[in-house]
Amino acid sequence: MPGSRPCSPRPAPAMPRFELHYRPAALDDLDDIFRGVLRVSASPVIARRYVERIRARCRLIPMLPYAGRPRDDLAPGLRTVPFERRAVIVYRVVGGAVEITNIFHGGRDYAALYRRGEADTDP
Repeated sequence: MPGSRPCSPRPAPAMPRFELHYRPAALDDLDDIFRGVLRVSASPVIARRYVERIRARCRLIPMLPYAGRPRDDLAPGLRTVPFERRAVIVYRVVGGAVEITNIFHGGRDYAALYRRGEADTDP
C-alpha cells in the first residue's frame, strides 16, 4: 500500500523465569506416589511415567507462578494446581523461585493436613 510501512513483528519481552525447587516433603510425596502406583499397577514403567508427568507439570509452574489457586487459608503464600484429577501440587512463590512444598495424591484431604500442621508449612 502506498504510504504504509512494512510491519515487522516486535519480539515479545522476555518474561522472567522463576527457578523451581522441591522441598524434601515434596520429594518424599513423589516417592510415596511412585510406590502407590507401583503397588496398584505392578509396573515400574507405569509408576515412573506417572511421576514424570507430575514433575513435567511442576516444571510448567514457574512460567506462570501466580496462576495457581491461592490458599492463604492454609498457609501464607500457598498456592495449588490440580494434576490429572488425582493429585494436587502445592507450592509457594519465594523470591525468584517456585518451591513445591507437597504433592498430594488419591483424594487425600490436604487442607485438613495443613490445618493440623502435618504438611510442610515451614517457609
